[in-house]
Amino acid sequence: MIDLRDLREHPDRYRTGARHKNVAVDIDRLLALDVSKRDLQTRQESLRAEQNRLAKETGPKIGQLMGRLKKADEAEKAAIEAEVDAIKAAPAALKTDIQQLDAQLDAIEPELAALLLAVPQPADEDVPIGASAEDNIALRHWAPEGWDPTKSFAENKGFVPKTHLELCESLGLVDYARGVKLAGSRSYFLTGDGMRLHQAVLRYAIDFMSNKHGFTPMSVPVLVREEAMVGTGFFPGGRAQSYLIDETRRWQIETDEAEPDNTETASTKGAEHKGNDLYLTGTGEVGLMGLHMNEILDEADLPKRYVTVSTCFRREAGAAGKDTAGLYRVHQFDKVEQVVICRADETESRDWHRKMIVFVEELLQSLDLPYRLLQCCTGDLGVKNADMIDIECWMPGRGELASDGTPTGAYAETHSASRLYDFQTRRLNMRYRPGGDSGKGQTTICHSLNNTVAASPRLLIPILEMYQNEDGSVTIPDALRPYMNEQTRIDA
Repeated sequence: MIDLRDLREHPDRYRTGARHKNVAVDIDRLLALDVSKRDLQTRQESLRAEQNRLAKETGPKIGQLMGRLKKADEAEKAAIEAEVDAIKAAPAALKTDIQQLDAQLDAIEPELAALLLAVPQPADEDVPIGASAEDNIALRHWAPEGWDPTKSFAENKGFVPKTHLELCESLGLVDYARGVKLAGSRSYFLTGDGMRLHQAVLRYAIDFMSNKHGFTPMSVPVLVREEAMVGTGFFPGGRAQSYLIDETRRWQIETDEAEPDNTETASTKGAEHKGNDLYLTGTGEVGLMGLHMNEILDEADLPKRYVTVSTCFRREAGAAGKDTAGLYRVHQFDKVEQVVICRADETESRDWHRKMIVFVEELLQSLDLPYRLLQCCTGDLGVKNADMIDIECWMPGRGELASDGTPTGAYAETHSASRLYDFQTRRLNMRYRPGGDSGKGQTTICHSLNNTVAASPRLLIPILEMYQNEDGSVTIPDALRPYMNEQTRIDA
């Protein structure tokens, strides 16, 4: 969520920011509603002040008038009684006026809140302007010694590579058919060494971040309430990608099915979840960021550095026909995610962004996987990010087909590093108090960042394809062998 005060002062920045991100939001309507809301609140405050004044003055005034009434003649009594009635009626009239203003505020608030949630964070000025991922800019490439990225896999290795689908089938690493039978498209079973390699990647990644770089390992809920999805910026725009557990409807069904002669059962069955629809998260970022929702942290405890491994769920809405085969785009996967919560300082946020990218580069280099860094343009940032850097690994089994029908290879996204400043933390009401928890000083909204460490089984694709041998076996990377009981190869 953006800072409404900043939007009032710099509306053109947000109009331009939304346009560059291809987000349609009516900034002028938002500002008009904001003006109306503040005007109504000002009028309410004035009426309440008048209420308070009358509350102090009404008693003594009525007392004086009642004293006069005892001594008044018949001609004066009617006037005094009318004055008393008018004094008594004034607070009720003010209460009615305040209630009418409440109703007007209630009518404005839903639309204002919806518009405010729809305003994207403007991209930083050094982010290139572009319409889509096609306009992203390659920053740099890395490849291990002995690998020439200007040559094909066959030219580098001396044989034509198999795709990860072919390797998974010949080596018995994945059972797609039974996965689809059980759970539908984009589903799979990892089997045998496929599961062992998957777990090795995850365990290596979490140890890499916690042991080498000092991140605190955490488990996180993957089933969360709506406020966590809104707070982390995945809603309202990302609802189509999320799986919903409709607890509100379930509660109603359970209540309707309760025994009609058992009032207690009918009223309490399922009450624990009444009104709390739940969502399966698409990233551990939701749980890690929600950890400190509505909390005031101590500045001395910042930055918070967390890493988690969690199962993630994505509907892949709008991805029909894209990567329907294989492990690249699936509905369920596991991901090691890193999150940093730091002070509200742009320089510090930028420094952490660079560090978090370097951590991933170190991990990929330890696995000898060629990769490139992409600067995402404004049209590919999404609503949350001020900046985002993608890391793409080289996958020999992707890309255009050569004349002999074999893929030519291509880079494909495996990581995204995001800098969000206070966009998430403002929604989550996550603050810190400068100087510690002494209770003095104004609180400040934190900054946050996140980056993938390793998502599997997607990362299995470059590992399997880059480490394949001419005889159809796959060599296990040195870094992963301790997590596979020192196994060195996967053979058919």
